[in-house]
Amino acid sequence: MKKIGMIFTQDCRNIVTNWVAAVVILGLVFLPSLYAWFNIEASWDPYGQTGGLMVAVVNQDKGTTLRGTPINIGNEIQSSLKENKNIGWIFVDEQQAMQGVMHGDYYASILIPVDFSEKIGTVLTHNPQKAEIIYTVNEKINAIAPKITAKGASGIVEEVSRNFVKTANGTIFSIFNEIGIGLESQRPTIERVRDLVFKLESTIPEIERITTVALDDTKKANEIIHTAQANLPIVTQLAVDGQHFTERLGQFLDQSSEALTEIAPNVKQNLVLLQQTAIAAEQLTAMLQDVKIDSAILTSALDRTARHLTIAIDATGRLLSLFDRLNQLTGGNNLAFVIDKLERINGNLQQQLSVVSTLQDVVNRGERPADEVIDHLHQLSKDASAVIGDLLDRFDDEVLPRIQDGVERAKASAHNAYDVLTDSLHKIPDVQQLLQDAAKGLTIGNQELLAIQKNLPAIKANITSLADLIRTLEKEGTLDQLINLLKNNVQKESEFFSEPVLLKENKLFPIPNYGSAMSPFFTTLSLWVGALLLVSLLTVEVHDRAGYHSYQIYFGRYLTFLTLAVLQSLMVTLGDIWILGTYVVDKLWFVLFGMLISAVFMLMVYTLVSVFGNVGKAMAIVLLVLQLAGSGGTFPIQVTPPFFQAIHPLLPFTYAISMMREAVGGMLWDIVGKDLLVMGVYVAVTLIIGLALKRHINRVTEPLMQKAKESKLIH
Repeated sequence: MKKIGMIFTQDCRNIVTNWVAAVVILGLVFLPSLYAWFNIEASWDPYGQTGGLMVAVVNQDKGTTLRGTPINIGNEIQSSLKENKNIGWIFVDEQQAMQGVMHGDYYASILIPVDFSEKIGTVLTHNPQKAEIIYTVNEKINAIAPKITAKGASGIVEEVSRNFVKTANGTIFSIFNEIGIGLESQRPTIERVRDLVFKLESTIPEIERITTVALDDTKKANEIIHTAQANLPIVTQLAVDGQHFTERLGQFLDQSSEALTEIAPNVKQNLVLLQQTAIAAEQLTAMLQDVKIDSAILTSALDRTARHLTIAIDATGRLLSLFDRLNQLTGGNNLAFVIDKLERINGNLQQQLSVVSTLQDVVNRGERPADEVIDHLHQLSKDASAVIGDLLDRFDDEVLPRIQDGVERAKASAHNAYDVLTDSLHKIPDVQQLLQDAAKGLTIGNQELLAIQKNLPAIKANITSLADLIRTLEKEGTLDQLINLLKNNVQKESEFFSEPVLLKENKLFPIPNYGSAMSPFFTTLSLWVGALLLVSLLTVEVHDRAGYHSYQIYFGRYLTFLTLAVLQSLMVTLGDIWILGTYVVDKLWFVLFGMLISAVFMLMVYTLVSVFGNVGKAMAIVLLVLQLAGSGGTFPIQVTPPFFQAIHPLLPFTYAISMMREAVGGMLWDIVGKDLLVMGVYVAVTLIIGLALKRHINRVTEPLMQKAKESKLIH
């Protein structure tokens, strides 16, 4: 620390004792202030000085006559512009205007054509045309001037449009006022007519609907009658055929009843055979459990049981088919429980056959069947025997009576159908006569309905037109409200509709002039320029390096640069406030932030030159160029190209300008805290580079620097 202080003390002594050095140092301290002050003053209030922007105005409008009244809107525009001092309006002819714009005497020109008023007057014709104002601008003279003059030109159009709307609305509301007075005098009659018209209007849709429905119904009824007449012979033949069918069906059912009586014993016998097969399978399990039985006997028994099961499965299938047909014939699903049991028996027998086949394979291999398989066969045969036994027990008392009862009901239904069809055949002539009479009546009714429907559109159009006219008058309320609306103040109504919405501006952190708003950017920029001036004219090295370490030279000489940078900052910020009179809310913080920013900028630029020599100066200049465009100091960063938007968060200017803006407009400490944190990161990174790389890079670049100095062009 002592040697660092010695370097700084020696630098101060050298400045004080050498008047040339002192003058140069004072110049370096003062120069950044001039840079900032001149730029801030030059941009103090550019948009308040637009009266010096010369814009040529050419008025060629010949005027027109509107409803007997002569008008010349071009002259009105010209008179209005003569009172407008926001832009320097110059009134010349077309040739002089174009010559002046081309040679830069005028920034732009505005031409009001010959037919300007005439086209505006076409608003009262069937073919309205929009009037045009021709705006010509020379964009090569200046980048900003065309934007300002374009705003002036659009302002003229807006003023003309606003005055036109105001005048047109005044005429319209005058007419409305006359209508309102007339309506008020005829109010009782209008209300009576209105009620009648609305009532008729509300009834017409129902009349149309009823007429349309009646026509559709008569058309459908006519089609039905014609279809019935055409199909009546077919119906007659179907009745005859049905009569014959029901007669034969009755005979068939009589024969079926007799046949059922004959086959019932056979059905029961088949059930007994099925039960015996199940019992035989159950007995087989006893043989299988006998370990001493001869395999030949066992094989024979298994084969015999397999044959019996196959026959039983076939018999069960035939019984299922028989009872399905009987169930359909008798109706009512009375035999469903029998079919269900037969299906269970059939499934059980198939399982038994599968188990027996498995046992045959085991015995043929000379193996003893597993107890589980034998037990399974025993249980299956026992279950089958129980289900078959239940069917046999219920066959005579329940199954057979249900079959016979179903056949009797089917016979009764067939006889009833025969009687109904016979009676229908006797009444078909009466039906034919009724259809003929109905067809004649529908034809007459359809002709009358068509005549009514033909006249309805004309009636509806007249009533609807009258109702719409009344409804238009009452669209926004009752008749009283409409009259009151039409009789309102004409002048106030026209003024309101010419400008119905006013913009209420609410400024947060207001800054009174453009120069003050730009002071954060130009102040920050001048501090970086000041740092560049210092490293350009003052050396970052100690001429007598003996006895000093690299870091001691780095910090010792930096203290000198830091002192000068802080003085530059004080000169700039205090001059902004007290000499230029820039608007600053927090003056103390503005000065303190300037000192902090100057110290950080000086550290960064000093470190680049201390570590990289002349290359570091070039790097500092490159950083300056990037930050001019990428810091968002002039235009919002969002309107810059993507490259500058990408580097924006990485640039020191971004956070330095942000801090200065907070001091100028009003402090938000969360923003200031973030900016201070990022500036601290820049300091840390810069110190790491300065302390870790200085000695090594200096050792490598020293021969190169010596060689460059030999050219006597580079110091």
